[in-house]
Amino acid sequence: MKGHIRTMLDGQKKHLSFHTPGHKKKGADITELSYSDNLSAPHGVLARAEIDVGKILGANRSFLLTDGSTCGVHAMLYALKKSGATSVAYADVSHVSVKNGCILSGLESVVLSTKTKDGIPQPPTLDEMEKGLKRADALLLTSPDYYGNFPDLEGARAICQREGKPLLVDGAHGSHLHGTKLHAGEYASIWVDGVHKSLPALTQGAVVSAKTEKWSLLLEESVLLFRTTSPSYPIMASVEEAVKYPKNERLEEAAKRLKQRLCAYPNKDWTKIVVPFGDFSDVAQNYLEQKGIYCEFNDGNYLMFYLSPCTKMRWLKRLEKELSRLPRTTVQDGAHANGEKSGRTQWIPLADAVGKTCAKDAGRFPPCLPLVKEGEKITKDSVKALQTAGHTFGLKEGKISVYE
Repeated sequence: MKGHIRTMLDGQKKHLSFHTPGHKKKGADITELSYSDNLSAPHGVLARAEIDVGKILGANRSFLLTDGSTCGVHAMLYALKKSGATSVAYADVSHVSVKNGCILSGLESVVLSTKTKDGIPQPPTLDEMEKGLKRADALLLTSPDYYGNFPDLEGARAICQREGKPLLVDGAHGSHLHGTKLHAGEYASIWVDGVHKSLPALTQGAVVSAKTEKWSLLLEESVLLFRTTSPSYPIMASVEEAVKYPKNERLEEAAKRLKQRLCAYPNKDWTKIVVPFGDFSDVAQNYLEQKGIYCEFNDGNYLMFYLSPCTKMRWLKRLEKELSRLPRTTVQDGAHANGEKSGRTQWIPLADAVGKTCAKDAGRFPPCLPLVKEGEKITKDSVKALQTAGHTFGLKEGKISVYE
C-alpha cells in the first residue's frame, strides 16, 4: 500500500540540488524541502503518516524513527524519567539498549534475574515482576523476545495498575502482531515497534508510541532529544507502508505447521522458527550458508530463522528440505554462578578467562543477549561459545573484561 510519504516522493519535480545529501541525485533521499516536511515539527505528509500509524498501532501518538528501536527505547526511558520516576525494573536478558538507556536517563536499574529452559532465556514470571515492581517506579518488559517468547502482558498490566505504576514494552520484534492480543500496544503505556525486523521496512525503521495524552507529551519531548535531525525519507516511507502492509495468513499457518514438523522450539510467534542443533549448530550454519541459506542467528544451541509477511512459501519448502539433512544433538542449558567482584578490572584473552569473574556483559551478536553477565563466573562452555561466534559484543580484540 502506497503511503502519504511515498506519494509525495513520487510527485517530485526535476530540480537542481543545492541541498544535502551530497550525492546530488533526484530521488527519495531528500531533506526538509519546501514540498516535503520536517520530522521535528511535522505538519504535512509526515504528520499524516504518524496519525495513520498511530491508529493502526492503537496509540494516542506514534513517532516515526529512523534510528532503530534503540532510539525508541532510550526515548521512552527518558520520558519515564521526565514523569518523575527514578527507577525501572527489567529482566537481566533485556536488550543492551535498556541498560544503556537507564544510564543515559539517570534511572536506577532494578534487574530481574531470569531462568533458562532448554538453553533459552525465559520471560520473568508474574511473581518476579511483582517483586521487582515493589522496588521500582515502573516495569519494562520485552515482548516478544528474540526467541518468540511472550511474558504475561495482561497480568503485568494488572500488577502495574494495582501499584499505580507504568508498564513499558520493548516490542522491537513484535510489529507484525499489531491488531492482535499479543501486541505490546494492547497493554503498555509506552512501547516500541521495531518495524524493520518483522515487517517490510528498511533497516533502522521503527516507531515509538504512547497510549495516553500524558505519555504522548512526555514522549514527544524525549524523542526530540534522541532522534536524528536528518531523518531518512526512504526509511520513513518504508515504515509507513510496512505498518500498513497486509497480513499473510496463509504463510502464518504454513510456518506454524513447519515448526511442528521440525520439532522447533514451541514459541507462539509465527515469524521465529527456532531449531535446536546443540553442538552441531556451527556445522548446521556452515552447511546452510554453503547452500545460500542464512539464518538470523546461531546462539551455539539453536539456529533462528526469521520470517515476515514477505517470506515466500517456496523458501519454507527449501528450508525444510535442507534442515532434514542435518544432524542434531541435545541442547545445553548453561550453568550460571556468581563470582567475586573486586575494585579493579583487566582485559584478558578468552582462553585464560575460565573461572574468572566477568566484569562486562558479553555474548553473541545477534541475539545481543549476554552469554555471561557482569558478576558471573566465566565457564568453559561460555568461552567456547564466544570463541566460535561470528560476531560478539562485550569483547575487545578477542579479550574479555574480568575482575582482578
